[in-house]
Amino acid sequence: MRNLFLIVVAVFCTTSLFSQNYNILNFGALPDGKTLNTSAIQAAVDAAHKNGGGRVIIPAGRFLSGALQMKSDVELHVEKDGFLLGSTDPSHYFKLRRWKALLLADKEQNIAITGKGVIDGQGRQLALHLDSLFYAGEIDSAMYNFVEMRPKYYLRPQLIEFVECTNIKIKNITLKNAACWVQTYDKCRNILMDSVRVDSDAYWNNDGIDIQDCINVRITNCYVNSADDGICLKSQSSAHLCDSIYIANCTVRSSASAVKFGTVSHGGFKNVVIKNIKVFDTFRSALAIECVDGAVLENILIDSITATNTGNALFIRLAERSKKEKMGILRNVTIKNMKVEVSLERPDYAYDIRGPALPFFHNTFPASITGIPGFPVENVRLENIEISYPGRGNRGLANAPLSRLDQVPEKISDYPEFSMFRELPAWGFYVRHVEGLAMKNIQLSIEAPDYRPAIIFDDVKKLNLHSVRISGDKKEKHIILYNTDGVEIDNGKNVLKLK
Repeated sequence: MRNLFLIVVAVFCTTSLFSQNYNILNFGALPDGKTLNTSAIQAAVDAAHKNGGGRVIIPAGRFLSGALQMKSDVELHVEKDGFLLGSTDPSHYFKLRRWKALLLADKEQNIAITGKGVIDGQGRQLALHLDSLFYAGEIDSAMYNFVEMRPKYYLRPQLIEFVECTNIKIKNITLKNAACWVQTYDKCRNILMDSVRVDSDAYWNNDGIDIQDCINVRITNCYVNSADDGICLKSQSSAHLCDSIYIANCTVRSSASAVKFGTVSHGGFKNVVIKNIKVFDTFRSALAIECVDGAVLENILIDSITATNTGNALFIRLAERSKKEKMGILRNVTIKNMKVEVSLERPDYAYDIRGPALPFFHNTFPASITGIPGFPVENVRLENIEISYPGRGNRGLANAPLSRLDQVPEKISDYPEFSMFRELPAWGFYVRHVEGLAMKNIQLSIEAPDYRPAIIFDDVKKLNLHSVRISGDKKEKHIILYNTDGVEIDNGKNVLKLK
């Protein structure tokens, strides 16, 4: 809590720097939505920075711009009915270090983006322009994804790309229609994001919020509607990590996973608190915790997630993709007060950009916690978890009998996803290669029969089950223990131990 307080102090101490206003109209900007105003807006930013700090005002109107470089001690303030429109011409963008973006900053401090206006990247038009450039022979084939039939992600500008910046405030603004990720903060410190609305179902890879190897981050009261992961923590560098992160009171709609750690996970994730998250119409997992590139992921608290119409409740995965990194560690994770309704049909049918359909037949996927042989997930506590499933799992569609538990693939180096093992032999929870798991007050229910048992534990050590309730399933044995030792359970009558 001390770190979270310091975030607030560090960011709001910059407020006095933004007292002087620089209206972009006074620098020659035109609000017609057609004139390219890049030079005028950049001149306002540069003037504010040169004079010791200030607020750059984007007033009511539609202001078209290419890439802009944010500077220390400058606030970009978009007023109500003001629109900052990203150019649809790819030549109007550049990168400072990593990716191209509409708003860029590198090693700046005390910067802010505020106001009740809109930053609209016009991402679909921009991406399609890039696509046409490829077919015109102006983009090298190495920069084009022939499987997905679209320009590779690094060609498509984001809305915001801040790298190694300190004291960042993003407040009240609406961010729309990115050509790639909406906003990325890489190796930054002291980020305060509050009451931000993200609405980006414009094109592929539209992650809503990406926090990468950042320290001291507070994200609150945000609404995210994204055509890829909603709120995503990443660790790109083995020498850095995400540390002291607080995310609360947010609503997420995602055509991928709503709240996610990874997939990129080289350094680590430590001391993360996520509370009071509402999820709806989400194609993949309501919560995905992935450590697959050698990271240390530990000391995580997830409290109060409510999800409706989602494809999967929970996915926790420790693995090793590259076979070159050291093996990662995933431990000390607490998830409590989680209520999820899993859908039978795909939840993202109403999206313009939907998640890719799976290329195999399957029944509904269970929640899962999986390590790999010799490297277990450690010390996970699940408490007050309620997951409802549609049921209707049948052997004719896909079949994973208990007699073939040893044949569930390990997929040690595969991209992590709740569907990665194909048909799983449980409908509620599948747990494998875990040491230290406590499940207290767990309620799983199905609306219609499923041929599979509710829960399977395979190669689990130190398992504590207390008040685990299964409803809607008429089978005599709901819980299967396989190669599992050190079990404490308050009701063993519905448990079958296979080996």
